Amino acid sequence: MAIGTDSSLAGLATLIGEAHVATDPAICDSVAVDDLSPHSVAYPHSADDVAAVLAWARERSLAVIPCSNATKLHIGNIPRRYDVALCLKEMNRVPHYEPADLTASVEPGVKLSSFQQLLSRDGLWLPLDPPGGREATLGGIVATNAVGPARLKYSAPRDIVIGMKIATTEGKVVKTGGRVVKNVAGYDVAKLMAGSYGTLGAIVEISFKLFPLPAHRATWVLAGGGFEAAREFRRRVLASPLSPLRMVLLDRIAAAWARGQSAAEGSDEWLETWIEFGGTERVIQRSAKSLAELIDGTGATLNPIETDFASACWDRICDFSALGSTYFPHAVSFKASLPIAAGEEFVRRAHEEAGRQHVRAACASYPGAVHGCLAGESEPVVALAGSLREGTRGLGGSLVMERCSPELKQRMEVWGPPGDGFDVMRKLKEAWDPGATLSPGRFVGGL
Repeated sequence: MAIGTDSSLAGLATLIGEAHVATDPAICDSVAVDDLSPHSVAYPHSADDVAAVLAWARERSLAVIPCSNATKLHIGNIPRRYDVALCLKEMNRVPHYEPADLTASVEPGVKLSSFQQLLSRDGLWLPLDPPGGREATLGGIVATNAVGPARLKYSAPRDIVIGMKIATTEGKVVKTGGRVVKNVAGYDVAKLMAGSYGTLGAIVEISFKLFPLPAHRATWVLAGGGFEAAREFRRRVLASPLSPLRMVLLDRIAAAWARGQSAAEGSDEWLETWIEFGGTERVIQRSAKSLAELIDGTGATLNPIETDFASACWDRICDFSALGSTYFPHAVSFKASLPIAAGEEFVRRAHEEAGRQHVRAACASYPGAVHGCLAGESEPVVALAGSLREGTRGLGGSLVMERCSPELKQRMEVWGPPGDGFDVMRKLKEAWDPGATLSPGRFVGGL
């Protein structure tokens, strides 16, 4: 629950206007992090407002957590302090858009769905399909470097960001990069901010490079043959001239969820590989022919999925963590970042270990990452999470617990052990946010 308003917060309304500050407990609870609610919620309308709020908070040793639509506030450690929620949802303008140059600049509160609608009028899109779905805002997507299956073809948000403006706790607005795809050489601060989870500064504007929107899309599902068939199919696809938009391996429960069904309503197939292509009708036809040739000898079958139904299924797959919470109440969700070749092996081991621990598990694996949900009693879930983290490290990857209760967060390392670069991360935090104003304790190693 929200704590009563502290006297030190009285100046916030004077700073950005009374209409842009909320202290109502219900509003504060709506942006709670791990059951910890702020005293106030600030709704700035400009980059200068954001910088002013951060400087004001730093001078008073108050803790600030940036957010927009709160689709990713569940990720991270329990904050050490939380005084002000810096809600950027009202900063939702598009100050620059040049379709001919394939560039656009947006404020952080712009929803991905709204931006895609704007771009589609000119046959363009931003090739992102992150967790949070249509409600996710571009500021939150970039701040968490949130990726989905489209990463296979288009990479991560940090790779399509060409410029950025960041408000700092010194009260400044820093500009990095620009609005052109080719820019000056040098250290890319935008890539540093992407994936920093709001611990270094508040992103107040982002410039993206844009891409042509595929004219048509088509999805096929490979079923049967088990892990070996799935692994061989993935190898053949990635070694071929084919260029799929997305490809994901789903276990039986995940495949049922993707179709909007419960596990009991799902098919009897243990594994399914979903693959989507985009382009002209001729490209789609060639892709279908090539896929039929690639499955030869795998013992699997290949079936097309109706386009509109497939689109809804992909939306569910991309928001797998939230999907798991719907079907597995109180589920623990994780993301394992892995070498592409290790995905099928991780899923196999996860299910074997889950069976031994009497925990229900569901996994969705796309090249480079596996998203999973675990449901069961606390003790075996904690044990399984630890075992999966060790297994991930053995496969050359890392594992983050993305969604779990505050009680379990106190028993598990959300981010896992800090890596070799932690000392550099600590120094960056000290340089950018010396007063630990922004999201204190929420990031790796308690940063």
